[in-house]
Amino acid sequence: MSELKNNSCSGFTLLELILSVCIIGFIVVIAIKNRGGSHTSPANACINNLRQIAAAADQFAKEKGLKAGDKINFPNDLTIYIKLNNEWKIPPCPSGGIYSLKKIGDSPICSLGTTVTPAHVLP
Repeated sequence: MSELKNNSCSGFTLLELILSVCIIGFIVVIAIKNRGGSHTSPANACINNLRQIAAAADQFAKEKGLKAGDKINFPNDLTIYIKLNNEWKIPPCPSGGIYSLKKIGDSPICSLGTTVTPAHVLP
């Protein structure tokens, strides 16, 4: 007598389950990161603008032989050092803040500063 054993088990293997959980976790992490990053984008753009302004002030000071503490006519003195969309001008704060810089050696300031979260200040 021959008996046929039906050994077919239906279901998932442990490896398939682990792989599925990892893929779902990866998708969730990407979704959360993209969702959270949208709030910091204007602040990052503002901080990058402040860095450009600081670099332009340094360049202006070197070319004119100025030292720390010398007054600067902002933004007129710096517009020739920053090109934005094929125009020589200071980029605007994406959140509507106003930039200012009074002296060589000082950090440029956004009027929003720490009144918003995340802050619009140079680190």
